[in-house]
Amino acid sequence: MTVDLAILNGTVVTPTGRTPDAGVAVEDGRIAAVGRTDRLPDAERTLDADGDLVVPGLVDPHVHNRTPGLEHKGDWTSETRAAAAGGVTSVVAMPNVEPVVDDPERLERTLRLGDEGALVDFGVHAAVTGDGYDRVPALAEAGTVGLKVFLGTTVGEVPPPDDGQLLDAMRDAADAGVRVGFHEEDAAVVDHETAKARTAGRSRPLDHARARPVVAEREAIARVGLFAAETDCPVHAFHVSAGSAVDELVRARERGVDFTAEATPHHLRFTEATLRERGNVARVNPPLRPREERDDLLGALAAGTVGCVGSDHAPHTDAEKGLDDPHGDTWASTSGFVGLETAAPTLLTLVAEGPLTLEAWVDRQARTPARTWGLYPEKGSLRVGTHADVTVIDPDREWTLSRDRLHSKNTVTPFDGERFVGRPTATVVRGDVVYREGDGVVGTPGDGRRLVPDR
Repeated sequence: MTVDLAILNGTVVTPTGRTPDAGVAVEDGRIAAVGRTDRLPDAERTLDADGDLVVPGLVDPHVHNRTPGLEHKGDWTSETRAAAAGGVTSVVAMPNVEPVVDDPERLERTLRLGDEGALVDFGVHAAVTGDGYDRVPALAEAGTVGLKVFLGTTVGEVPPPDDGQLLDAMRDAADAGVRVGFHEEDAAVVDHETAKARTAGRSRPLDHARARPVVAEREAIARVGLFAAETDCPVHAFHVSAGSAVDELVRARERGVDFTAEATPHHLRFTEATLRERGNVARVNPPLRPREERDDLLGALAAGTVGCVGSDHAPHTDAEKGLDDPHGDTWASTSGFVGLETAAPTLLTLVAEGPLTLEAWVDRQARTPARTWGLYPEKGSLRVGTHADVTVIDPDREWTLSRDRLHSKNTVTPFDGERFVGRPTATVVRGDVVYREGDGVVGTPGDGRRLVPDR
């Protein structure tokens, strides 16, 4: 037997263990075998891992690709180029674009644009808004991966449903088998604190963070947990920023709520001290937190209480971030920055430093995000018969990021100049190499395929 592709001479790592001197055989875009290199079949093409790690293709369930309507920031092609370079084989885009993706027609339009431009596999989380809270069944039928509710004011100013509308939407989501994810900051608290700060003339980058206190996050998570218990709806907390907020997740789970959670690389690496150093470059919603909150969040990720990682990749132009004066008026800046190419290196650096094992990293950045959004085992695994999505990693590479080497359309990031240990060296999507170190991104726009969740 001769297969299409064999990835050879690596250490295969899954959440359950490691196999040295091993690899993966691929036939017709699917995994044909996983095992020792000398037992794999002959192949028409080979990819020599040369001792590097061979892991399931990374899944990023939280990406702002900016299509449609905001293509000056990014688009399906530019941002999935960044995904490929970052070892990410599947992305799920957020709906706060123009117009907001909150109905089946807008969802289909966004997916069609992905059909034309994406280099890796892709999906979309549709929004639940006050105007569209009753569209959940139609959105599920139209192929949304999940649903997104913006409880707090953030980029795009997406209006949240009121509590009654939200309860109805969650009942419908439970019936449809769709998980509802939340931007979990209470709007009333954030808007009140922001108004106080602006009235008082407080406009430093740190003032933005202080106007979005941890209590706003804790309140929102507690409310979501209460509503989920009432409706039996599976829910998800995007970008948990504070370790103490995890306590509210645990309380909801103790009541039987199916409540998953995500941390971002920037909340795991940086603290509010970064805002003092780098100003509005590091401005993000929810904001960077004090060190003790960061440390507790990292502990929750290591323990699996927070089960997955999403980059919250969010490109903006230099002007929108205020790069000419990064310590200037924070209210004139916008929140967010790119992260697809720094997510895996940030987590691999945590592995090198000790808080995470390799197995835990593979779980948090491949298996659990795929499971959370109904994509597993087709995505996030190395099971025979599933899509041949594979990421090859050099775990020992020490390197420093320069933003001018990133692949996004815009590249503002507080990770510029950061030192990492570990980086992707090859990315394979359904058996096709889309990135190889030395060659760069070699995938073709339009080769990405829509993600199909299992309800």
